[in-house]
Amino acid sequence: MDKYALWAQMEAKPGKEKEVEEFLKSAQPLAVKEEGTTTWYAVKMGNNRYGIFDTFADEKSRDAHIHGEIAKALFARAEDLFVKAPEIDRPEILAAKAPGA
Repeated sequence: MDKYALWAQMEAKPGKEKEVEEFLKSAQPLAVKEEGTTTWYAVKMGNNRYGIFDTFADEKSRDAHIHGEIAKALFARAEDLFVKAPEIDRPEILAAKAPGA
């Protein structure tokens, strides 16, 4: 079971919602290439609120992701797309139900 996660929350600027959604969808292939990223989800939580949730087996993989290509692209576009910089949390996973469990 993965024990480490990242949770990023973002609020799109008015009129930028479609761009944010396309940006998040375009990041999926980058997540697939990351060896240490077990799961990666881009989500819409309302009209202009979005999030990214990912999980990792170890702290090293989580740190690699937070310094990887998706994070670089996210923060490079943050001023244009978001009301404020994305909020990043580093939760620890206490329990999970995974496929095949």
